[in-house]
Amino acid sequence: MDTTVIAAALSLAGSLIGTFAGIMASSKMTNYRIGQLEAKVSKHNEVVERTYKLEGQVLELQHDVRDLKK
Repeated sequence: MDTTVIAAALSLAGSLIGTFAGIMASSKMTNYRIGQLEAKVSKHNEVVERTYKLEGQVLELQHDVRDLKK
């Protein structure tokens, strides 16, 4: 076999391995970042839900105070 063919085959193998390794690393990082973002969104949604409940309670208390003033 000619040395040029061997060198080309080794170069191709190295390129393929490097490409797939880069894709895997990028995929892991993307999945990690998506997980972190999901956690932040979940925390935000919990705060919004609690705020909504508190607003309802405040509205009920305001009605109670108005009824007491009458």
